[in-house]
Amino acid sequence: MNQHYNHNINIRQVITAVSLIISVISIGVIGYMLIEDYNFVQALYMTIITVSTVGFEVVEKLSNAGMIFTVFLIIISLSVMGFFASMLTRHFLDGIFKNYYKENKVKRKISKLENHVIVCGYGRVGRQVIQELKDHNLDIVIIDNDEAEIENIREQGDILYLHGDATRDDIMEAAQIEKAHSLITTLPKDADNLFVVLSARGLNPKLKIISRASEEHSDTKLKRAGATNIIMPDRIGGQRMAKLVIQPDVVEFLEYILLQSSDDVNIEEISCELLNHCLYNKTIGELGIRNKSGANIIGLKDQDGKYVFNPSADIALQQGYQLFVLGSPTQLSLFRQLLKEGNCD
Repeated sequence: MNQHYNHNINIRQVITAVSLIISVISIGVIGYMLIEDYNFVQALYMTIITVSTVGFEVVEKLSNAGMIFTVFLIIISLSVMGFFASMLTRHFLDGIFKNYYKENKVKRKISKLENHVIVCGYGRVGRQVIQELKDHNLDIVIIDNDEAEIENIREQGDILYLHGDATRDDIMEAAQIEKAHSLITTLPKDADNLFVVLSARGLNPKLKIISRASEEHSDTKLKRAGATNIIMPDRIGGQRMAKLVIQPDVVEFLEYILLQSSDDVNIEEISCELLNHCLYNKTIGELGIRNKSGANIIGLKDQDGKYVFNPSADIALQQGYQLFVLGSPTQLSLFRQLLKEGNCD
């Protein structure tokens, strides 16, 4: 397993240790020059063999004062070297065991996940995706091959992650892809996204897969590989900028509803699988949803994938329909309750 250990040693401690070593060498050189009348090179040589305790021959026979000074220098140097070695050992071992513990804790949590979202890539697009998913309280697993990005994720402490290549089946299996609800791949290279889509679709045929694309013709290949939806950030950005010139209030209104966290209004997708069986084939008008809940059905998708915008009151609801409903959180909650417990009299 490719580990990324925490080597961020406290800078103050490093500076202190290096300063102490330089001080010991300086004291040794000056001491031998004054006590034994060595020249600089002889004093430096004598200091280094003393501090390092290698046991080479002395330059000249030491006087009693020189021997006492040498004993003093050995004791001081051993203390400094011991401090430096213990500092390095502590930080390296702390990093190893801390990261080992974190990695295993994360893996245990991932193994228990169901209906989660796998996000491949922790770049600029990936970060935005993750923030939005977190705002909706969804379970997320990030897969990234960059050690620096993994370290950033690890420091946050509230996101599950896997360090590895998202194109590999074993990494996908470790992310519990067979139990996942969706996968979003935001890798910068379209070829990598294509491999991820192929791998993911093979491992989970029912998975919803959303892929980023950069090149103009990559969307067709990604669709063939099994992607459910293709997002081209450059195209979307260009369209949005043009719309802000042409219809600025419309864009801001839709962004307020769709992209901003709001307690006032939301658009949610609600499945007619929730519909009480006795309400099948009843029309929207007969159900009286707007009057009873305050929420509005602004669109629907039928069993064939056809979209109907602003559906009329005469449309009868079927089990395979997906409804797009506009309302406040309270209204939406009441809407779901009416679908489940609707009056069947």
